Amino acid sequence: MTIEEMLGQSAILTVLGMCVVFAFLIILIGFMNLLRVFVHVAKLDKEAPKAESAAPAAAQVDQKAVVAAIATALHNKN
Repeated sequence: MTIEEMLGQSAILTVLGMCVVFAFLIILIGFMNLLRVFVHVAKLDKEAPKAESAAPAAAQVDQKAVVAAIATALHNKN
């Protein structure tokens, strides 16, 4: 087997591998679209109403605590 034959065979194998991956991606996109249609038809895409409770206040406290911890770490480092 000459070098030209090996290069030709490797090029064919490369193109074949790329076609297989591309075909799989097309099939995957098709199934995702079918799933989207199924979820829409079955009315599973409606989100349950969320209760707006003390979660934003807790996030504010956690964020302030994180900022304080970072500031303390930087102060102790210097």
